[in-house]
Parts: sequence; C-alpha cells; structure tokens
Amino acid sequence: MVVVGIAAKIYEAMGIQSWLPNIISNSESMSKTIHDHTMDRGYISTSPVESSIVDENYISWLKEHPSAISSFQRIINTSKGKQIVVFLDYDGTLSPIVCDPNRAFMSDQMRAAVREVSKHFPTAIISGRSREKVYNFVKLNDVYYSGSHGMDTMGPAPKNKSYDHHDNVDRYHYKTIDEEGNEFITFQPAKDFLPAIEKMLIELRERTKNIKGVVIEDNRFCLSVHYRHVKDEEYETLEEQVESVLVNYPDQFHMTRGKKVMEIRPSIEWNKGHALEYLLHNLGFDNSRNLLPIYIGDDRTDEDAFKVLRERGDGFPIVVASKPRDTMAFHSLHDPSEVLSFLIRLGRWGFDNNADFVLT
Repeated sequence: MVVVGIAAKIYEAMGIQSWLPNIISNSESMSKTIHDHTMDRGYISTSPVESSIVDENYISWLKEHPSAISSFQRIINTSKGKQIVVFLDYDGTLSPIVCDPNRAFMSDQMRAAVREVSKHFPTAIISGRSREKVYNFVKLNDVYYSGSHGMDTMGPAPKNKSYDHHDNVDRYHYKTIDEEGNEFITFQPAKDFLPAIEKMLIELRERTKNIKGVVIEDNRFCLSVHYRHVKDEEYETLEEQVESVLVNYPDQFHMTRGKKVMEIRPSIEWNKGHALEYLLHNLGFDNSRNLLPIYIGDDRTDEDAFKVLRERGDGFPIVVASKPRDTMAFHSLHDPSEVLSFLIRLGRWGFDNNADFVLT
C-alpha cells in the first residue's frame, strides 16, 4: 500500500522505526487520520500521487528539522550543567486543533506529563488564549501562564531589582499571592487597550451575527474570529466585516491570521518572544550562560519565540507540524501525541537525574 510505504519512510526519517509494525497493521486507520489531518490544516490532497509528493516533501523537510524525539539524547547532552526551562504553546501542541475552540481539552495523560515536567524544570504555557482560559484548560498550579500572545503574563516575582528592562512600565505590573502564599507578578503591557477591545467585541458580534458558523472568542487582550464552520461563499463577507471594525482603530490595532482564525491585536511591540524573554528575566536567567530553553509550538505566532531562541543561541525551538512549512525551529514533532511522548521522556529524565524545581 502506497500510504504505508510513505509512512515507513517518514517514521524512518524521524528515527522511530520500532513503531513501523503497528503502523502497518493499522494502515487503514492511519490513512484516514492523515486525510482528516491534512483537510483540517487547509491542504486538500486530490490523488494518491499528490499525497505521495506531499509526504516525500515532508520526509525531505524532516532532514532539515529532525524529530525532537529521535534527537532527544543529543538535546539532553547539550543540557549538561545547564538549567532547562520549558515553554509550551497550548492549541495544537498540548491539545489537538478542534472545531469548537471551547472544547480544546488536553488529555489527562498530557496534563500528567506537563505536571511531571514542571516538577523538574521551570515551565510556562504561552498561548493566544486569555490567561484565565488556558489555566482552566490546564489546571496546574506549578506552571506559569502567559495569555493573549504574551500580553497577559503571570510570572515569578523577579529575582533582581527591576521588573523589566523597559522604562515606565511598572504601572503594568501588579503582585498576586496564591492560596499557598506564593508571590507572582502579572504583567499586562496592553492594559490601556482594554476599553477599546471591549467596545470592538460588541461591534464585532453585532456585525457578524448573521454569518453562520462564526465564533468570536474574547481573549481579553485580543479578539479571535474563528471561521472553521463558515461557508466559503461567506468568508469574504466576514473578512470585510472584521476589517470594517478595524478601520476605526488604524493606529491602535491590527489583524493577524492563524489556523482558520483572524485575530485583532493591539499594535504594540509585544509577542510570544517578548513573553519568553520576560519570564526568563524574572526567573533570573536572562544573562545566564548556563541555560537551555526549550520552546514547543505549532502556530505562526510561535515563530516569534523561535526567533528569540535562535538569536540567543542557547535553546531548542521545536515546531509541531505534520507537513512542510517555513519555520525558525531547529527540530520538529508531528502532532500533540508526539509532544506527549517528548514531555514524558523529558519528565522521566528529570526524575532520574533529581532535577527538582521548586516554584518560588
């Protein structure tokens, strides 16, 4: 079977040949999974030949972005004498991409894996969702959270004198004490935009109320317009309505695009890469040479964090992708199930090496 042969090449390139017997015995199921996954990502394969070409391209791409699972030992060897810090995206990384954004639940196994990793290494989740929504999905207290693409970050109290390298930003910080008495600093650099965002949310809902399938998600510091269920013939109308709202805020907001989503975001110089730097700074690692940051994400917005790690020259950006794409990541994982495998392995290594981290 062509699909099985291509799959064998893919997994061989990823360094996990031992899984091939199971793949072959479940070839029909795997074929359906590949079809569903590519359809969901917006790629439509119309023939076995096209599918073969796409998979061959993926195999070639994997040579440039090898599997983080097959490269795990090399990553760990690099960490000798260094502090590992883990950063994770949520949708498409810790949970699968689903039709209903409110049902993007992570599995119990994934939650357990993240919990184990956070016991041994500082761990943060940086998402386009609101910080509160991500927390409600993850429900782990020993993890730092950064929502709205980094514009709402809850991090540790800084281990140095200042909150941030930037001037005149103290008014965007406030202290939080959790139930266990731990002190956190919440940083919201887009706080001044909240009144306008609330106004835009009302206007967006009114303008799109007659477009079936649209879902407008309030992520507090940004607004996400999901159109996965919108008919193709109505997409242009939806786009026009979103842009008509933005016209009234030409210098304050801009639109970015993700997987079946348009997002309205404040026009400030702040993204997931800045959130990563902010958390490292507060953890006291910004000037440390004994550091190994690992960032795993699947979205275009994660590229900002990948870029930071490349420029720092001390980390491992890992992209979650099932098909070739332009990325600044060094390594790759195919889907959330492989993210789970990687995190389980990382947590186990931390346990075996007594790399316990205490949230302070």
